[in-house]
Amino acid sequence: MAKKHDETPLRGLLRLPVGESVDLSAHDAGATPGGPGGKSAGHAATARLGKELAGLQERLWAAATAGDRRRLLLVLQGMDTSGKGGTVKHVIGLFDPAGCRIRAFKAPTPEERRHDFLWRVEQALPRPGEIGIFDRSHYEDVLIAKVRSLAPQDEIESRYARINTFEKALADDGVTLVKCFLHISRDEQRRRLLRRLDRPDKHWKFDPRDIEERALWPAYRQAYEAALTRCVTPAAPWYLVPADHKWYRNWAISRLLLEHLRELDPRYPEADFDVAECRTRLLRES
Repeated sequence: MAKKHDETPLRGLLRLPVGESVDLSAHDAGATPGGPGGKSAGHAATARLGKELAGLQERLWAAATAGDRRRLLLVLQGMDTSGKGGTVKHVIGLFDPAGCRIRAFKAPTPEERRHDFLWRVEQALPRPGEIGIFDRSHYEDVLIAKVRSLAPQDEIESRYARINTFEKALADDGVTLVKCFLHISRDEQRRRLLRRLDRPDKHWKFDPRDIEERALWPAYRQAYEAALTRCVTPAAPWYLVPADHKWYRNWAISRLLLEHLRELDPRYPEADFDVAECRTRLLRES
């Protein structure tokens, strides 16, 4: 039996409801629902999750050696500076990198453009036993494609249903999807961009086009609201993670991963050899 835990599940607090329209203005990007109570407490709480997360990851990897096909895929989406890269650094750093498959999706290459929009995503999926992390994902094809008119509107409309079908097939094949929208406010994004300009060691992270993208904030918000509304399903729910506080973002995603891995409850496989006989042979060595 899986071990019981007393914490209030964070999934219930952050999961977006199926069948309801999403209005991002109704969600406070600076909120800390279920949080441990401040920055210092948040850092400490995240660190405490590390040992159990690593143990569950090892069990998931070990179970795959005996034929368990289950794996987990963390999908990170959000406006620029919302912390997708920071999440990879601070949260995925709690895991053994050997069992992780990380992919950052940027503008499609010429080869990728020759294929269906889901093709490059299929190439990056985690294998059995692995934890996959997508920094951006197939949702770019209904987000930036919608905002920048990179595809006909009827094509974009068809993609919502295709994404749902794709994610349902993944879930049926043993993939646990943890889709997180990192919800940052426009004011906080401005502060983060200004900090990048104030620090020479952060200039490499700044792109003048980020300022142009800010002018499209309302269009991106509408595109996200459409994607979050149309592509939240029982098989692949969306979690809205307030991201104005980096410490909360990291803690919340760590907790979400922990709750899903606990539910999977992977087990070490039974030995397929005679343990006692092998031990006896070793003890007999001179």
